[in-house]
Amino acid sequence: MANVAVVGAQWGDEGKGKIVDWLSNRADVVVRFQGGHNAGHTLVVGDKTYKLSLLPSGVVQGKPSVIGNGVVVDPWALLDEIARIEGQGVSIGPELLTLADNACLILPIHRDLDSAREAAAGAGKIGTTGRGIGPAYEDKVGRRAVRVADLADPVALETKIARLLAHHQALRRGLDLPDVDAGALLQTLKDVAPKILPFARPAWKMLDDVRRAGKRVLFEGAQGALLDVDHGTYPYVTSSNTVAGQAAAGSGLGPRSVGFVLGIVKAYTTRVGEGPFPTELFDADGARLGERGREFGTVTGRPRRCGWFDAVLVRQSIAINGIDGVALTKLDVLDGFPTLKVCVGYRVGERVLDYLPAGMADQAAATPVYEEMEGWADSTYGARSWKDLPAAAVKYVRRIEELTGAPVSLLSTSPERDDTILMRDPFEG
Repeated sequence: MANVAVVGAQWGDEGKGKIVDWLSNRADVVVRFQGGHNAGHTLVVGDKTYKLSLLPSGVVQGKPSVIGNGVVVDPWALLDEIARIEGQGVSIGPELLTLADNACLILPIHRDLDSAREAAAGAGKIGTTGRGIGPAYEDKVGRRAVRVADLADPVALETKIARLLAHHQALRRGLDLPDVDAGALLQTLKDVAPKILPFARPAWKMLDDVRRAGKRVLFEGAQGALLDVDHGTYPYVTSSNTVAGQAAAGSGLGPRSVGFVLGIVKAYTTRVGEGPFPTELFDADGARLGERGREFGTVTGRPRRCGWFDAVLVRQSIAINGIDGVALTKLDVLDGFPTLKVCVGYRVGERVLDYLPAGMADQAAATPVYEEMEGWADSTYGARSWKDLPAAAVKYVRRIEELTGAPVSLLSTSPERDDTILMRDPFEG
């Protein structure tokens, strides 16, 4: 039996929440390993819909859940989310949730900086959520961040705030923001500390005990591989590594513990925010995908840009993540399209490429080379076996496998947990 790492293989919003929730039944522990509360996972369980941002999806199942050291944590957002989910009948205490004591915190000054920079960038904005994730990661790598463990040491906390503000005050003045009151910030953190510290412990040690006991770990990624700070459409990316390799570093377990890598892939393509999107549609087909797929950001509420399936990008993600199998989601959204298109290459000037180039100019200039496929009129909504699918839908899935080079392990045909066709159980390796 293997551990499983779940990663998005596009620009996020691929439906990871449902798949992670479905896999949580087979896991003993669920771990979030990167990102912050800029990510959103929607879980539909019976007549209840849970919207999670920081909490691992395992909490809904009552599975021990870990917010790993690779996550940047807004303590106030975390407490708000806990309260909201508890209001839906899910009890979340320290016996269920572990917060890595070496995770870095998002502070109000990070939100200020994030919003001010985006406003100042004008047409050059990145399209961040304004929640402070990028500035928090900057402070982490700049070795001036406040970490969860610092909340337990008021003396160290005061020293860290002084070091942090030596950097931030200058940035704020350059953006016409008022100086930060160090004493007020310190008191704010002292006030929140007793509410956060009961969850804090060495997550790596807890996970090592889980590993030694032979239990199954589910690593839950946020966003998607094309938003990875190294491998995504830079600079229109998030501020962390979103690829499967981060599961080890962002949780404290070694690389050999990651196990089976499951890539979540939507049956078409969407993107939120700025940046290149070669297969984006601006016509009735694009509008239809957005409407039928209810394509609005879980966290931001922003409408997602929609386009045809891009096999080139997914194949690239599969290589970068070492993906063993794919969970294909939202197949039902394609019901009723007479013709479907799949991108099989890019034309950049006189060249035809089988990968997305790294340069911004080439990315912007890339136009898709399409292969057309027959659509299907019958519904795939709620299908739970291959025999329930129209022949043309089966051909579409098989062609995606051929073009991307990875087998489809799971097929999702609605937001409901049980509307899932299993071809290969990732936990069985």
